[in-house]
Amino acid sequence: MTSHITSTTSRRSRLHLVAAVAASVLLLTGCNSGGDPGGTSSALPSQAASPSATPTPTPTPTAAYVPASASGPAQNVPVPVLPEVAKTETKEGLEAFVSYWYSTLSYAYETGDTKPLEGVSGPNCVFCAGLRDGVAAAWKDGRWVSGGIIETPRLEPRFTSGAPSYVTVQVLQKQTEIRKADGSLYQEPSKATNAASQATATFDGGRWVLTDLGLIR
Repeated sequence: MTSHITSTTSRRSRLHLVAAVAASVLLLTGCNSGGDPGGTSSALPSQAASPSATPTPTPTPTAAYVPASASGPAQNVPVPVLPEVAKTETKEGLEAFVSYWYSTLSYAYETGDTKPLEGVSGPNCVFCAGLRDGVAAAWKDGRWVSGGIIETPRLEPRFTSGAPSYVTVQVLQKQTEIRKADGSLYQEPSKATNAASQATATFDGGRWVLTDLGLIR
């Protein structure tokens, strides 16, 4: 994986909403009307009260995602969500966690927000700290990152219960640009890359944490 922190970036995910509709039932009852003696009586239907209409909830529109450009930073970037399986100490959980970790890195590049990344990175992960600091530098003084979206199309986990586990990751990163406050380039863009990394993760305290990361040369 390439994380040119002087030229960084990220990526996203999608939100959803659902609305429900209710129905009501109308019952009709009858009553008798009497006439003169010897006259006929007839049953007349009583008029039932009209039920009040049940309002249909109106879904709140989701703000549209806008990618970064020379005009400004990305807008309405979805925050990565940790999958339920990534909370389990299993091979599938390990793979899902590492994929999620890279999505928080991509999110950090795109927004400048490193909190999700820091939340799943161990304190002794030197490479993780370098990436965090690089993002902070890229976004300093009104700058922002454009491009640099990260994808991980292939992951090969080596899971060991109760011990550090490893995942070999193919990391694709699109061209990365750092823009100054006026929209001009801060430096020459970094070209798109296709690299491999090895991530080390440990399941501790009921959750996975990335404890080491390195490039595979």
